[in-house]
Amino acid sequence: MKKMTEAENCWEFKKCGREPGGANTKRLGVCQATLAEQLEGCNHGKNGGRACWAITGTYCKGEVQGSYAKKITSCLKCDFYQLVKKGEGTDYSDSGKILLRLRE
Repeated sequence: MKKMTEAENCWEFKKCGREPGGANTKRLGVCQATLAEQLEGCNHGKNGGRACWAITGTYCKGEVQGSYAKKITSCLKCDFYQLVKKGEGTDYSDSGKILLRLRE
């Protein structure tokens, strides 16, 4: 498993190139995690960068993912998710808290 640097966002960890100005934005578009401003600071990330598992339209395994309900099972197995959860410890914002912030 890859080791995470402190407060690294998903697009930095996974090197997907879908952040604004990233290498893959022309072909794949900007990832929704980078745009989720209502999640700024969640799990110490920029926008939704450390809450990607709860955001519809993120990019993983070579394709754009669907809704939270459709993707969460695979996200829970993701190395990035596991490292964020472990790294945040008692400060970890779980999916329930994240989804509430997204609805606000």
